[in-house]
Amino acid sequence: MIFDDGDVGADMFGIIEGEVELRAKDDVRAVLGPGDDVGELALIDNSPRSLTAVATSETTLATIDRHRFLFLVHETPTFVIDVMTVMAERLRNRS
Repeated sequence: MIFDDGDVGADMFGIIEGEVELRAKDDVRAVLGPGDDVGELALIDNSPRSLTAVATSETTLATIDRHRFLFLVHETPTFVIDVMTVMAERLRNRS
């Protein structure tokens, strides 16, 4: 388990290798792989995690805390566009 629904979210994660499922109870909402990010919503709004993230294979993650996130936003403005695009896509797919 990477994080559980309701956990405090202080980090987001970039998937370097492996596979991660985003789950709402027993419902798999998304299957993510290398190049995908997970946990960005809680990092941005400081709210509890809204889904559970589980590695379903041997997985390597890059941890991005709030300080590093703000650095990336400042140094690479397209980074935030990429994050917002992923967030919008996941929100649209929830309904």
